[in-house]
Amino acid sequence: MKSNNILVVDDEPVARQSLGDILRLEGYHVTAVANGELAVDHIRKYAVDLIVLDLKMPGMNGMDVVQVVNQISPDTEIILLTAFGSMETAVEALRQRVHDYLFKPASPNQILESVRRGIERRDAKLNERQQEEEVQVYTTKDGIEVDLIRRTISRNNVTESLTPAEGHLLKIFLANTGKVFSHRELVLLVQGYDVSQREAQEILRPLVSRLRHKLGAFPSLYERIVSVRGTGYVYEADEN
Repeated sequence: MKSNNILVVDDEPVARQSLGDILRLEGYHVTAVANGELAVDHIRKYAVDLIVLDLKMPGMNGMDVVQVVNQISPDTEIILLTAFGSMETAVEALRQRVHDYLFKPASPNQILESVRRGIERRDAKLNERQQEEEVQVYTTKDGIEVDLIRRTISRNNVTESLTPAEGHLLKIFLANTGKVFSHRELVLLVQGYDVSQREAQEILRPLVSRLRHKLGAFPSLYERIVSVRGTGYVYEADEN
């Protein structure tokens, strides 16, 4: 059973009840409130993993709630629901770090899939942050230093600088030796969004290629990034 805490915010009683029932049947712990003010009050008092939030409500509307939540609980993922969508509102939602933007009436499958992806995104960000806090500098047996803060790889007089995406990818590999990641998992961890398997391969191939090129001067790192046919990549254990 899932134990994630989800807050449903909708001024329409039928919609609020329906959303709550759909999520509870999937094992989520759900609290439902009728307006933005109650939502903000709940967020201030309790831990919430994800909010399913109506855009148009009297008093504080959905975007007002988003702005407050981003300040007081930035790790909480947000799904906006609206029957009155516009391109301008959708763009503003993305700027405000909203995970998804769905039109009413969204089907139960749409809701559950969006929630699943939102929880995965939240977990990925929290795991990455934990890894950053635990380890900032790696030193290999042959004297290669990987500095995750400065995003540099160095040994003797040779130093390579990594882009943020390259640094994130290498950090994930270093922290998960021997684990096979799918292309989709890596895109989610590195870029923070979910895509199809085909799209994930197209995103990762040039990124992995650039990282490998920079690791060319450090063979013991380069050789450990291995493509798993039809699946993704694994960072193999050092056998030396």
